[in-house]
Amino acid sequence: MQFINTGITAGIWQGDLIADGDTEPALRVTHLATALDGVDCRHDPANGVWHVTVPIPPDLISDGVQTFVISDAQGTTLGSFAVICGEPLTDDLRAEIGLLRSELDLLKTAFRRHCAET
Repeated sequence: MQFINTGITAGIWQGDLIADGDTEPALRVTHLATALDGVDCRHDPANGVWHVTVPIPPDLISDGVQTFVISDAQGTTLGSFAVICGEPLTDDLRAEIGLLRSELDLLKTAFRRHCAET
């Protein structure tokens, strides 16, 4: 599976997921390890993609870099997007650090779940 980021419009992130089959993928979008509601997938059989939309809750938009991680049902990271607000950043290092923090949170959750199961 592969994500293509198509942008953010009116507070809704949009992207295309290239995936095999016609079964709707079970996607989860998280911000600081908290799942977001309202993730929507619509299949476009003509192009062989799933159009995915994620409404960004207004209370999650604040100064700095806010990173959102898209994963499948198994917790595998498929993609991510970031919203940067406030003072302009001199480089994208903060965005990368935010992404790494989000992915680390996902790994910690999966590891704890794995340890609890054994």
